[in-house]
Amino acid sequence: MAVGAMMLLAAIVLVLHFREPQDPAAQLALKAKRVELVERMRLSVALASEAEKSAVMAITDEDSQSYADQARTATATVDQGGRELAQLLEPGGLKNEKDLLAQFSKAFAEIQRIDKDLLELAVRNTNLKAYSLTFGPASAALKEMDAALAGVVAAGAGSPSGDDLNVMQLADGARIAALRLLTLLPPHIAEESDQRMDEMEAAMAKEDQAVRQDLAGLAVIPTLSGNSELSTAAARYARFSVLKAQILKLSRENTNVRSLTISLNQKRKVMLICEDALSALEQAIQAEPIAGFSNRKPASPR
Repeated sequence: MAVGAMMLLAAIVLVLHFREPQDPAAQLALKAKRVELVERMRLSVALASEAEKSAVMAITDEDSQSYADQARTATATVDQGGRELAQLLEPGGLKNEKDLLAQFSKAFAEIQRIDKDLLELAVRNTNLKAYSLTFGPASAALKEMDAALAGVVAAGAGSPSGDDLNVMQLADGARIAALRLLTLLPPHIAEESDQRMDEMEAAMAKEDQAVRQDLAGLAVIPTLSGNSELSTAAARYARFSVLKAQILKLSRENTNVRSLTISLNQKRKVMLICEDALSALEQAIQAEPIAGFSNRKPASPR
C-alpha cells in the first residue's frame, strides 16, 4: 500500500509539473502567440466583412466577384487561425478561454453559412442589370416611340378628313400610358415585397393595355394607312415590351436587394457576437497570470 501511495504521489507531481510550461519566458511567449492569433483573426473578420459589403455594393459583376473572392480568402484565414488557436489553448488554456473560442466558432460558422448565400446573390447583380435596361434601352425605345407618335400627330394636323383630333387624342393617350408604365419600373426594381410587385405589375398591365388599344385605334384610321411613323411607334413599343419582360424577370430575382437585406440584418447580428467573443477572448488571455510578470498586454514576438 505504501509503495502504491508513493507511486500515486509521484504521478500527481509529474502531472502538475508538465501541465503548463514552467519557464515564465516560455509562458509569456505562448501568451503573446495566442494574443497575436486572436488579433489576426479579428483583423481578418473585419476584412471579410468589408469585402462582403463591397461585393454587395459593387456596380459590376467583375467587381462583385473580386470582392466576393477577397471575402472568402479572409474567411479562410479566420478559419485557419481558429484551428491554430484551439491547438494552443488545448494543453493549458483556461476553461473560459475555450468557452469563448467555442462561442466564436459557433457564430463564425453561422457567418460562413450566411455568406455562402449572400455572396452568391451579390455577384449576380440582377437589380443593377434591371436598372441598366430600364434607364438605357427601354427608356430609349419609348423615347423613339414618343417621337414617332409626335410625327404622326404633326402629319395629321389640318387633315381634311377631320381625323386630326382623334389622331391627337389616341397618340397622346398612348404616349402618356407608356410614360406611366416606364415610371413604374424603377419602384418595382427597388421593391422587396412580392405582394407590392404584384400590385405594380397589375398597374403596368392596365397601362400596357391602354397603349395597345390606342395604337390599334390609330392603325385603323384610313389617313394613317401605311404611315411610316406609326409603324415605327408600334415597332418601338414592341421592343420596349420585350425589354420590360426582361426587366421584370431580373427584378423578381431581386439579388441586390436580398443580399443587402441579409448583410444589414442577419449578418450584422452574428458579426457582433463574433467581435464580442474575440474581444473577450483576447482580454482573458492577456489576464492570465505569469509568475514574475505583470498582467499587461504582451508584445508580439518578432
